[in-house]
Amino acid sequence: MKILPVSSEILKYLTRRNLKKKFEKQIQLLQNDLKHPSLNVELLEPHNLQLFSFRVDRKYRVIFFFNENKNAIQILRVTDHYQK
Repeated sequence: MKILPVSSEILKYLTRRNLKKKFEKQIQLLQNDLKHPSLNVELLEPHNLQLFSFRVDRKYRVIFFFNENKNAIQILRVTDHYQK
């Protein structure tokens, strides 16, 4: 699976929070196996938007979607993930 280039804003966010190395590791897993357990990929609500997330670590998640042909992934955002 191809991962499209990440925006400079996302790279700044990752750098400020010292997440770049973890993010790169998870991106490698995503490219090799979308269903890898440590990614914890989820389809987000509402389902019709077809937005997904995967785990960077326990605190951060990445929001992404598949392009039209489902042969590439576009990263939209990295967010804090607080579980209740």
